[in-house]
Amino acid sequence: MQAIQEAVAYIQAHTTNFRPTTGIILGTGLGALAQEVDVQHEISYADIPNFPVSTVESHAGRLLLGTLAGQPVAVLQGRFHYYEGYTMPQIVLPVRVLKLLGISQLFVSNAAGGLNPEFAISDLMLIEDHINLLPTNPLIGPNLNDLGPRFPDMYAPYDADLLTRARAAAVALGQGSTTQRGVYAAVPGPMLETPAEYRYLRTIGADAVGMSTVPEVIAARHLGLPVLAVSVITDLCYPGQLKPVVISDILAAAAVAEPRLTALMKAVLMAA
Repeated sequence: MQAIQEAVAYIQAHTTNFRPTTGIILGTGLGALAQEVDVQHEISYADIPNFPVSTVESHAGRLLLGTLAGQPVAVLQGRFHYYEGYTMPQIVLPVRVLKLLGISQLFVSNAAGGLNPEFAISDLMLIEDHINLLPTNPLIGPNLNDLGPRFPDMYAPYDADLLTRARAAAVALGQGSTTQRGVYAAVPGPMLETPAEYRYLRTIGADAVGMSTVPEVIAARHLGLPVLAVSVITDLCYPGQLKPVVISDILAAAAVAEPRLTALMKAVLMAA
């Protein structure tokens, strides 16, 4: 709690106590939404006490505070991953900080591999559920009672009302055919999966696979925050479409989808 409170105090002291209502986490290759924010304050992660520092390409490592679609937002332009060597409490510290800054809902994005044969590259997938294959989670250890209960329920980790608004927004924006729904599997990384692992993931019910998001969602639900999470399908991982993948291909696929992701998130905010 001390680490969280120190970060909150620093941000409040440097932002005239700006109070965001929505937190947004931008994933790999998805930082351009930040250009739509009317930024009032920008802080490097490196300057915030106890904050990790982004080490992954395309993760800018900045906290932006301003307005998007007329709503006060806090945007994490870059996230942290288990494969970077961070502990789970470090990975989710920004979510907990945003909660204490005032957010009442969390939007999350990520780049993911598509396991469902109905998906195409650069589709969006609204995450309806997840499978956690990471070796640990951020609630292991003593419970922070000031943040949430010892045993938070995960019956509906992704908020039904936000999903309904997102589906309606996708149709209204003409994105219905490129906006999918499904289950996200989180794996440790940083290596991509083998063909046998992709088959296994599909067999156990995953529609997309990535290396993030689930820790932040667990922390958000522990905090009582409603969550909307969207994957951008950046490569295809089912038989007949498998091929070697390089980061430049993933970033290119994310760039194609990014305007649609931005429009969707703005529409959901305006529908609040």
